[in-house]
Amino acid sequence: MLSGIFGKKSDHPLADIRSAQALLDDLPKNDAHKMLMELTDWIESVSDNTDFKLDHQFAVLLLLDETAQPYVRKLARDYFAPQELNKFQENRLWLVLGNLFRHAAKAYCAVFSRYCNNDKGAAAVKAHVPLLAARAVHSMTGQLKYICARYGPIDKAIWDDLARIYRHAEQQQYLDTPLGLYSGASDNTTVKRQIGHLLGWYGCGVDTLSPLYMHLTERIVAQHCSDIHIGAQQDENSLFCFDMDHPAAPMRVKVGATVHTSTRFIGMAAMQPKLDSMVKALGKGVVPENLNLGGTYDAELVREAAQFLLDYLAEPPLRRNVRRSIKVNLNVTNGFAKVIERTDVGLNFSEEQPALWEIDDISTSGFFTVLPAQGTDGLRIGSLLGVQPDGVPNWGVAVVRRMMRDDANRLHVGVEMLANQIVGIALSQSGGGNEGFEDGQPALWLQAKQGTPLGETSLLMKADTFSAHRSLQAQLDGKNYLLIPNGLQEKGLDYDLAKFRVIEQEESWKES
Repeated sequence: MLSGIFGKKSDHPLADIRSAQALLDDLPKNDAHKMLMELTDWIESVSDNTDFKLDHQFAVLLLLDETAQPYVRKLARDYFAPQELNKFQENRLWLVLGNLFRHAAKAYCAVFSRYCNNDKGAAAVKAHVPLLAARAVHSMTGQLKYICARYGPIDKAIWDDLARIYRHAEQQQYLDTPLGLYSGASDNTTVKRQIGHLLGWYGCGVDTLSPLYMHLTERIVAQHCSDIHIGAQQDENSLFCFDMDHPAAPMRVKVGATVHTSTRFIGMAAMQPKLDSMVKALGKGVVPENLNLGGTYDAELVREAAQFLLDYLAEPPLRRNVRRSIKVNLNVTNGFAKVIERTDVGLNFSEEQPALWEIDDISTSGFFTVLPAQGTDGLRIGSLLGVQPDGVPNWGVAVVRRMMRDDANRLHVGVEMLANQIVGIALSQSGGGNEGFEDGQPALWLQAKQGTPLGETSLLMKADTFSAHRSLQAQLDGKNYLLIPNGLQEKGLDYDLAKFRVIEQEESWKES
């Protein structure tokens, strides 16, 4: 692809293109995992070798990266499968994919730095700088994605390198130069689109999503990155901002804030009508043929991911409740079955003690805490928690909504309270006909929040128990109630959260 590649200059196995191609021919093509491990090692080797002329280093890097792509797609499809992986499989895939993107990003940025420093061979690379910059940003997006999948601390070098590339592309006027990112790509892209893809996706609250939904939202944003606007002027559609003089994660635009000449504003308003159309199509069970998700996914899963993005763009979430600094110790148990055990309806045969969390950041809707590196393996976005403040007899229930690890590997956790008090109940199907439902199933009756309509309640039930066509019955405080389904509020990892209309029954339904 590039001119100026001369004969072998060293004993390095990749010192000329022919030897590089011969090496690739000998790699284990039938084992995607081993193939990516080998390619990652060679990418790292090329990145660290400054004896190569710049054009040769770039040519070999392009070849290695291009060779890796089919295997990246295969393993990414396995990693982001709808079915949950066991811990060994998840860790194995995460390591190989994360390492590949991290070393590819480092290698492309090393070549970019050498080009900016006008190293020997830079003249031969000049015509291909838009591709170099776009590949670098693409690799950084992949690196960021796999860090986020583990809620890990973000490498500051990502933001530093992104700012450096954007500034250079803007100054040299190649932000909008069309290019093919990889061979066989159906659509052209640009450096600006790749940067918009990274900033737009990461800005939309990815730390509130499970890894699967991170993947789906990233793919949807990639599909519509041409609709992301980046500019030096703030307007009514500006959603995020990115300061090239002080690179950091994209921040929400604040009205009236001081605007620096180094700040670029990101708007995604043009994406909203397309997301709206996508949500409607997915609601009919149709996944658009041109939507490249990297795998096959149920239309409802994709609809939920698209709806999340649409909701975020239409009305970005704001903190509605003031946080207070009050130190509280909480007993915490994780999972629907564990919460049930803490109620009268649960048979608690477990001797496992609840975890003790120290909370010092509380609002009326939830709390925030920082947990030590160890002992948090079972926590994830959407985990259902039973919570009991020290000295309080009753248990409440909450859901993990946000997670992120810091540089010390401590886990920062944001939790939404569903109810401060719960009561265990046993459910039976109303009207007989128990097909598909086992009477006596335990559930949690949530204490009504302020503003809940009279005659309505929320129940937490075992996953896949709720049906919009099935009324239920339960006893509470010696009274009998008919529960008429009024909508599924949330489908969790191991629970259904549903609304019901409540009608007190005079006669005992157990005797009828």
